[in-house]
Amino acid sequence: MKIEYFPETDSLYIELNDRPGTDTREIEAGIILDLDDKGRAVGLDIDQASKHLNLHTLSLKHVPFVTNEVR
Repeated sequence: MKIEYFPETDSLYIELNDRPGTDTREIEAGIILDLDDKGRAVGLDIDQASKHLNLHTLSLKHVPFVTNEVR
């Protein structure tokens, strides 16, 4: 999963999976769900993100992280 913010357009993209998107659905004004060819969610695009979200905080709880560290 990747989260990327684009300040020049005030948009936030959350990539849920690296499969290519083939369709989109607008969930509500300015929030677009990207779907793959089987209708599975692959990303979420939030236009005017600062109006929808508090971009100054990010809280992750109980998220399993995999590191690339060699042990």
